[in-house]
Order: sequence, then C-alpha cells, then structure tokens
Amino acid sequence: MATILRRIMEIASARACSGSEADRTRLTGEEVAESSLGSFDRLPADVLFVMLKLLGPKDACRMSLVCKSWRSLVSDDRLWIYFLQNQQEPWESILFAEANLRLGYPIQAVSSQLPRLSFMNIYSQREQVPGAVIIDGGAGYCKYGWSKYESPSGRSATFLEFGNIESPMHARLRHFFATIYGRMHVRPYTQPIVVSIPICHYDDTEDAKASRQQLKDAIYTTLFEMNVPAICAINQATLSLYAARRTSGISVNIGFQATSVVPILDGKVMRKVGVEVMGLGALKLTGFLRDLMRQNDINFESLYTVRTLKEELCYVALDYEAELRKNTQLSYEVSGEACFTLSRERFQTGEILFQPRLAGVRTMGLHQAVGLCMDHCHAANLNAADNWFKTIVLSGGTACLPGLAERLEKELHALLSPTLASGIEVIVPPYGADTAWYGAKLVSNLSTFRRAWCSTKKQFRHKSRFNRIW
Repeated sequence: MATILRRIMEIASARACSGSEADRTRLTGEEVAESSLGSFDRLPADVLFVMLKLLGPKDACRMSLVCKSWRSLVSDDRLWIYFLQNQQEPWESILFAEANLRLGYPIQAVSSQLPRLSFMNIYSQREQVPGAVIIDGGAGYCKYGWSKYESPSGRSATFLEFGNIESPMHARLRHFFATIYGRMHVRPYTQPIVVSIPICHYDDTEDAKASRQQLKDAIYTTLFEMNVPAICAINQATLSLYAARRTSGISVNIGFQATSVVPILDGKVMRKVGVEVMGLGALKLTGFLRDLMRQNDINFESLYTVRTLKEELCYVALDYEAELRKNTQLSYEVSGEACFTLSRERFQTGEILFQPRLAGVRTMGLHQAVGLCMDHCHAANLNAADNWFKTIVLSGGTACLPGLAERLEKELHALLSPTLASGIEVIVPPYGADTAWYGAKLVSNLSTFRRAWCSTKKQFRHKSRFNRIW
C-alpha cells in the first residue's frame, strides 16, 4: 500500500510541476485528458477511495491532477464528509450549521430552498476561516476562548471583571473586554469576535427596544474602538438553541439571577409573542441550599462550598411527595474542607424551580412559565408547522441538575391540554453550563462566518444590517 501511494504521489507531483501555466489550468479544468495508470486502472473504485482517505485532505486534492477517474473520486462528497467527520467538531453539528446557518440571518426555514452543498468546497472554506475570540458573558459567569479550541479556555465571575458599577456603560464594557483580552493574551485587532448577549429588556415596548439598541451600540462602539476587525453579537438564547441543532423552539435559560423563557422562530426572538421571566435563578437556589444546611446544623466555610454541593449532590425529583418518603442521603468531600452529607436538601433545592413559595419567592413555577409561553406561541399561529414551539432547550449551569428535563416534561403534560402537550421534547443542556459558548463556536467555524455573520466598522456606521438577531 505504501508503495502504491508513493507512486500516486509521484504522478500527481509530476503533473502539477510539468508544462506551462496554461497546461496546468487545462489539467484542473473539465478538459482533463484521461491517461493510463497501469495497475491503478485495474483497482476497484472502493480501494482507490480508501487510498484517498489515507492520503489526507491536502494530498487527496493533488490527486485530481492525475486523471479523470481520480478527479471524480476526489470530488465525491463522501470523501469530504469523512474528512469533516474526523475534525474536532461533531459531524452532526457541522452538517446542521452548514445546511441551516451558512446564509446568515434570516435563517432559511425550508431546507429545500438551499442550494446543494459541496462538502469539498465547505471543507476548503472552513479551513480558511480564521479563529475567532468567543466571549459568552452573563450576569454571573463569563466563558471565553478560541473558536478552534474544543472548549472554553477560561472562566471568570463577570461581576469581578465588569469594573465599577457606577461608571458609564461604555467604560464598564471597555474594562470588561480589555480584561478578557488580557487574560487570553491576544490583541483585539488580530481576530474577529463572537459576543453572546444575555436576553434583557424582555418586552416589545418602545422603551425596551431603545434599551436594547443602546446596549447594542455600546458593545459595537467599544469593540470597534479597540480595533476589533469584525464583530458577531448574538443573544444567548439563540446560541443555546443552535448548540442543540435547532433553529426554532423555546430556549429556557436558568441564569444567575433570573430564568428566561424565550420563544425563537427561525433564529429570531419572538418578543411580540412574549418572553416569560421568573425572578429566580442559580443564586437563589444556592442561597436556599445554604439556608437548609444551616437549619440542619451543617457547617460550611463559604458560599463556594454550598455551590459545589449543589452541583455535585442536588437533583430534581420526578415526584416530590414520593421523594420525601425515600432515603436520599449521600456524601461528598469538598476539596480542602470536609465531607458533607445531605439528604432531603438534595432535591428540596431544585424543587423551588417548580414551587418557588418554598423559598419565599412570589413568582410562577418553571412549568407555568414555559406552559404560558407555549400557549402564546400556539395562539399566535406564526408558522404552518404548528409544533415549532414544542422543542424546549434548557441552558445554564443549574439546568444541568439531573431530573430537571424529565420533571418539566411531566409537569407540562399535566398542565397543558392533550393537543398542546403532544409531541413536547425537553432537551437537556447539550454542553452543560457552556451550551451558549458552543453555539457561538458552531457559528464562528462556519464556512461563511466572516461574510454572513460578522459586521465591520464600516457596516456598523451605515447601520444597514443591525436590526437582526437581538
């Protein structure tokens, strides 16, 4: 096999180096003359195909210079799907992104309208896409890193990086972005950036629109003043939906201080339908567990310990009353402190998502907020496919609590009419607490990322493309 491959490479190299520029152009055009390869002509096509896989992408391209039969094999989409499948990003995510997101916003609702994909071209274009800086900010914690990396390279508490809260928004944003760039050891002008924005100013009123516009302008102005070459800013709810390989559905983000239930159709937030908000988030759950531990004389040193125990031991009961009758005791050793044993606290903590009154919070339960959003989506009749809102994607660190998706689905079936509840699918956070970051990674590695999703300083000044995905 090694001898055969060497012989193939010799032929390809000779073809590439021989003749004039015009000859080389003809060799790569449609008028390539078929030539004899001796024993190669007698090899089955599937054997030749295996050879191409062994050669790798760059050398496989060179094989198109050998003869028509090799050119045909090199152009086969199956070969480039194989090479894409061996990349870092999952093939399913690549296929979803290139089939649904490559044209930018607005998202194409009907896949049949898309041109046929050439995965050979897609592979080439993706290889040329520059790495982007991804900053997934939030009220609690920020994840940042390179789009070409497998996972975020760093995490930090947003409030520690955001500067003096009394400073103007522009000054705080500049401090925030400068701190992240400093931590990544990168100069802003070298790479495009993807910024995820938490859903805020939820209403569709003129005041809310003006507030969103003000925030958008502040982000873009700050980054362009730092000489960032191109910017892509997308809200976290949409990115979480993309990470789950969906363009339509309801994105439920359990954030640091609040939980948002966001209807999204073809990548666009349906604010006119209504974004539901619960004044209960991860911080409240951690505080509730802290109170339960104090009531049961469980001593701890810091809130970090409580947060760790929440992440390691807590879960959501499918049936709360039945769970109270079980022995749920379990222990976990917090590094550098002690071994803690929790019992009912393990499922009582997550229960306040469905019964907020247990924690003294006057707000609707998670199932009620999602059910209300689904009811509004159904009444709005926005799409011929009337089940687009029945896909519910969870995101946020607290959304990773075991049992949450199953409990939410159960409660929705009990709350909604059989017609509305039929076909509901609740999806756990595809990438845990980093789901929105991975949604940004999916967009930033697109073959058309720079031209379809990014905006330059000149475009920002012309204000021509900016009422898009906020």
